[in-house]
Amino acid sequence: MRTIEDNAFLWLLVGTSIAFGLIVWPYFGAVLWSVVTAIIFAPLYRNLLKMTGNRAGIAAAITLVTIFLLVIVPLMLITSSLVIEATSLYNSIQSGQLDLNQYLKDTGDILPDWVKNLLARLDLSSLDEVRERLSRLFSQFLQLLATYAVSAGQSTFSFVVALGVMLYLTFFLLRDGSGLTSRIRQAIPLRPSQRDALVEKFTVVVRAAVKGTVLIAALQGVLGGLIFWLLGVNAPVLWGVVMAFFALLPAVGASIIWLPVALFLFVSGAIFKALVLIAFGLLVIGLVDNLLRPVLVGKSTKMPDYVVLISTLGGISVAGLNGFVIGPMIAAMFITVWDIFTETRSRAYSLQSRNAPGQDDDNQNT
Repeated sequence: MRTIEDNAFLWLLVGTSIAFGLIVWPYFGAVLWSVVTAIIFAPLYRNLLKMTGNRAGIAAAITLVTIFLLVIVPLMLITSSLVIEATSLYNSIQSGQLDLNQYLKDTGDILPDWVKNLLARLDLSSLDEVRERLSRLFSQFLQLLATYAVSAGQSTFSFVVALGVMLYLTFFLLRDGSGLTSRIRQAIPLRPSQRDALVEKFTVVVRAAVKGTVLIAALQGVLGGLIFWLLGVNAPVLWGVVMAFFALLPAVGASIIWLPVALFLFVSGAIFKALVLIAFGLLVIGLVDNLLRPVLVGKSTKMPDYVVLISTLGGISVAGLNGFVIGPMIAAMFITVWDIFTETRSRAYSLQSRNAPGQDDDNQNT
């Protein structure tokens, strides 16, 4: 039976934890990505730790420099190029230099007869409404990116502070990670088997979410942007980022972008470019996921595609960019907790049936 002091301390523990969470919340994204980054680069840190003679500070500093050069700098370059291309396209449409309606009209006029007949059978022979909707959606999309460019410029200081917090915290998570993990394990009020399973699953899921989802999607976006640039398609960085976003979603993929572009090149008369894009999309972009995911992730974190899709979309709607990791991570932890619960109940029922009075008598008689 718990005493008043025990209850008071429990409420104090809950209250201080909530207060600490409210204080840290403005930098939730920085804390999240520092934890993710530390988990992903932990193997590199351990190798560097051996090479430096167990000098934790030096190994963590080298790892941090590697993270900055391999991850932060490329992301900043891609983001700046994306903002420039999106802003340029949006300004061209607003100024009338690029008439999107006329562009879509010309595309409809050069469609071959068999395509027009197919559209007629689908009651889409009148393309005016389709052109208007596509033009409106495209303009809204570019406006969103242009707005993001302005807000990013206005919040440069906040971004720099968040980046500094992320890198600073990553350094200490790498250097003191083993001790922190041990303390967290001891603090979790669960049975050792359940606690170890949850901690192990959390680490595996974070690595899978980044290496098996974000990294592969980013690679598909880079490949898509590269082939667009080689074929002379406008705004290759912009479309590469869009392809990377759709590659995050199972059952959607980057083909939702490169396939319509290939069809447009085909009906425009650029048959060779269309064939090159289709071949590259199927043989290179399309196979990246099938070839790299088993190597980077393995089979231990395999979740149904519909769970990944719903959790990713839900995570994005709730947490924005952080939802790419948070959504699948929560889904995987949800499945893990229920698996542990089911296994625990099965063991309890098995033990109960084994210790049943009738079975004990039978065992004694034998």
